[in-house]
Amino acid sequence: MSGSSDKIIRMANQIATFFAAYPQEEAVAGVRKHIKDFWEPRMKAQIRAEVAAKNATLSPLVVEAVETLPN
Repeated sequence: MSGSSDKIIRMANQIATFFAAYPQEEAVAGVRKHIKDFWEPRMKAQIRAEVAAKNATLSPLVVEAVETLPN
């Protein structure tokens, strides 16, 4: 895993930590909305690649949010 991937994963997991106190559906929606609204296309592509690679360090909230992220 490269330093760039480490940073993307850390950022995504921090977002998930913030939303973790919410009910599951709201938490997933919150993570998805944040990534959709604030991440540039290159960052979105990186996190999609990490989810596709089944990176074990990703929060389950991130995985679910990214799997339902619109293109």
